[in-house]
Amino acid sequence: MTTIEASADVDVPIRMAYNQWTQFESFPRFMDGVRRIDQPRSTMTHWVTRLGPMTHEFDAEIVEQRPDERVSWRSLGRPSHSGTVTFLELGENRVRVTLRIDFAPRGFVERAGDVLGIVHRRVHNDLKCFKEYIEGQGRETGEWRGAISDSHVRPDSGQKHPQVPNWPTG
Repeated sequence: MTTIEASADVDVPIRMAYNQWTQFESFPRFMDGVRRIDQPRSTMTHWVTRLGPMTHEFDAEIVEQRPDERVSWRSLGRPSHSGTVTFLELGENRVRVTLRIDFAPRGFVERAGDVLGIVHRRVHNDLKCFKEYIEGQGRETGEWRGAISDSHVRPDSGQKHPQVPNWPTG
């Protein structure tokens, strides 16, 4: 297992950074190698990624999500990985976003990418691009304020938000 951890200090309120991170479908706009993410349920995402000549599709389950604090996930099947992104308020309009990913490289291309630090650089660059994206936008593209614990959803207080998709809670 390889662990990569990276942080970026982002000049937006914690709520805005967290809200944008919950918009998984927007990840291809700032994550190199992410081609598409679909979210058929609030606890399930389907990813299409590319590393070098290799394209991977996999499902990931969101196992924990606490508004303005953290989102944790684990892949289902291969490639095997898990991760957590945390949000630490540094001031009224500044937040530290920390991304930790644990993964098991498989195959020659993934192992070579790991040894050469390509995956490590990609994670650091993705956080830098997230910072540029959300600061440049000046607002989040949506939000989801529910909580997930042990893969079970607890919706928010029922307050409706104009930009929130109406996701099923199962």
